[in-house]
Amino acid sequence: MKNEHGVSRRHLLQSAALGGALSAMGLRPTAAAAAGEGEAVQLSEGDVVLIQGDSITDAGRSRRHQDSPNNTGALGRGYAQMIATRLLGDMPYKKLKVYNRGISGNKVPDLQSRWEADALSLKPALLSILIGVNDIWHKLGGRYDGTVDDYEKGFADLLAETKQKLPEVKLVVCEPFVLRCGAVNDNWFPEFDQRRARAKNVAEQAGTIFVPFQAMFDEAVKHATPQYWAGDGVHPTLAGHALMAATWMNVVFGQG
Repeated sequence: MKNEHGVSRRHLLQSAALGGALSAMGLRPTAAAAAGEGEAVQLSEGDVVLIQGDSITDAGRSRRHQDSPNNTGALGRGYAQMIATRLLGDMPYKKLKVYNRGISGNKVPDLQSRWEADALSLKPALLSILIGVNDIWHKLGGRYDGTVDDYEKGFADLLAETKQKLPEVKLVVCEPFVLRCGAVNDNWFPEFDQRRARAKNVAEQAGTIFVPFQAMFDEAVKHATPQYWAGDGVHPTLAGHALMAATWMNVVFGQG
């Protein structure tokens, strides 16, 4: 089955990275099926696209203008803004409304506490979620005691609530990721990998699209140092955000 761009939902990752080609790096994860019945993502005129998460998504966005869709400051300086520029530039006839509601430091419980105001009330047609790194980072720092099971259950409950209240929404679960540099050391493992696996399980159980960011960065570090992609091991550099945006666009829409 093909989406409105004429690309199969099983289209393999072919493009963008290191000057323009993910394929040159060997990055070819298969695009996941869309939520529910495996239909390809299609957006209608006036649809809301919402990108949610923690500081990686936040990327210094302006709270002052957050209620204004497509506002440059409100979209931040990271992958969310890059995704928005592609969507708005490629599909002007759709008159899409793109929001970034990532908040630095957020964990799954934080998303749950603000979900009605910062997600459900916006009635997104397409909702992307990247969450998980703080759930372990704050635990390692002694500021949180949530377990791997807590992470999985909370995330699953969040998706279930979203699907129950917005049955037509297309959901995208992004894989949490870290690179072995900066703040990331052996103490993060194996628990971080367990949490990554739970995120994928949550996505599979809910039937969402899954964007394999860790697999993407694992391949990327074969071509440049971890610091090139994320200086502290958690927060992407400009290059890291660009790679994320290109991968997200390809997995969700079949575009590089």
